[in-house]
Amino acid sequence: IVAAPLTPTSSIPVYLCKKSALAARGFQSGGADTVLRMCRGPGESQPRAPGVSRVLCWLSRLPVGRVLCLPSCARLRGTSCTPQPGESSRALACSSLLREPGAHPLLRPFVAELEERLRAASTMAEGRLEIDGGIMEGGGQILRVCTSLSCILGLPIRVHSIRAGRSTPGLRPQHLSGLEMIRDLCIGRLEGAEIGSTEIFFTPGKIVGGTHIADTKTAGSVCLLMQVSMPCVLFAASTSELHLKGGTNAEMAPQIDYTTMVFKPIVEKFSLQFDCDIKTRGYYPRGGGEVVVRISPVKQLSPINLTERGTVTKIYGRAFVAGVLPYKIAKDMSTAAVKCIRKDIKDLYVNIQAVQEPKDKAIGNGNGLIIVAETSTGCMFAGSSLGKRGVSADKVGIEAAEMLMKNLRHGGCVDEYLQDQLIIFMALANGVSRVRTGAITLHTQTAIHFAEQLTKAKFTVRKSEDQESNTENYIIECEGIGMTNLNL
Repeated sequence: IVAAPLTPTSSIPVYLCKKSALAARGFQSGGADTVLRMCRGPGESQPRAPGVSRVLCWLSRLPVGRVLCLPSCARLRGTSCTPQPGESSRALACSSLLREPGAHPLLRPFVAELEERLRAASTMAEGRLEIDGGIMEGGGQILRVCTSLSCILGLPIRVHSIRAGRSTPGLRPQHLSGLEMIRDLCIGRLEGAEIGSTEIFFTPGKIVGGTHIADTKTAGSVCLLMQVSMPCVLFAASTSELHLKGGTNAEMAPQIDYTTMVFKPIVEKFSLQFDCDIKTRGYYPRGGGEVVVRISPVKQLSPINLTERGTVTKIYGRAFVAGVLPYKIAKDMSTAAVKCIRKDIKDLYVNIQAVQEPKDKAIGNGNGLIIVAETSTGCMFAGSSLGKRGVSADKVGIEAAEMLMKNLRHGGCVDEYLQDQLIIFMALANGVSRVRTGAITLHTQTAIHFAEQLTKAKFTVRKSEDQESNTENYIIECEGIGMTNLNL
């Protein structure tokens, strides 16, 4: 119970105490001073008084010496706090002031408890879905999957504990850029989004086509920007053009070459089409790359069936250097990769082109390669690696080749980096999709968990029955929800 006058000029102190203690000090409901009760008393189904935000605002301006009696804030734990409609955001804004150094220390446990109850009450009142961003993979993927599906389904969400599983939790520039683009392309409302935030509130609107821009202003991956935005604009009213700026070949994310050479041909099996125009390549740490993606809307997504592996018919790739790095590095990466692959595959020509990026088409210095294997049934696998200071060109080439061979050995139809990217499309498709994969990655498990939570699509994962004894592969099956674009 909080008892306080509603004018900051009054000399009456504030009390957090039991109702009987208030009565003993002469505070009466409806008297000259106002008693605001924020927790249910015995036999009460609802709190009787509004004004949570006003009390918190008043408390935030109170000198430390004015808080005279604060017996056992723990008594408030386990009680319910139900703010009046529209009051939660104001109350939370006011309560943040109570966390400042000048606030009375005994108030802080109460304020922390109150803040959480206000958020929960606000979420329930608005029909907002709670998303825990710290579970399972615990990174930015949860934010991308959930905000994308929220936008498509028109479902308001609150995401808390954002990137709690990372060494630097909270939003980074690329996550913030992606969120702001999703907000703009659906004319939605985004609250709490700033660098370092661990909680956001997102309320989607109607998805519109047209031109949209996202700029990380760092080497943050443009491919991850595409992951969050592309599913949304498939359900827009008209063709969309996404200008994505940042890193095109970045660590801890797909390279843009992977997106164009592997992701694009496979995802288009869902009956969608998009073009990806690489205007400028950007590398760590400067970024500065730009990719323009043009996507046509669809009425519905078709299910896919990727269960027949076939035989490898082509192996090709691209080894690149940019900036001041010499062309010889690209040649050495290519040569080392080919030698590594030929230890296992001797009867197939391996065509890895060495490329010096034009100076007007690349920002900064960088090197790396991607190698793709294509099968007789249209399956695609890849291995890739980026150069780092102190790492030889041979080692970069061998790393990419070994990654490719590992993906070919498991007997599945997609590599480990594609499997989780397909989950959102499987959930939205009209019918049953099946994909044979190698071992299920944590990213894929996470994508399935949140796709089921938001869409109510049903996924099953089972071991493949006809697999060879020395391989481990699985069938991911999903009965999609048949999401329909009502704008078309």
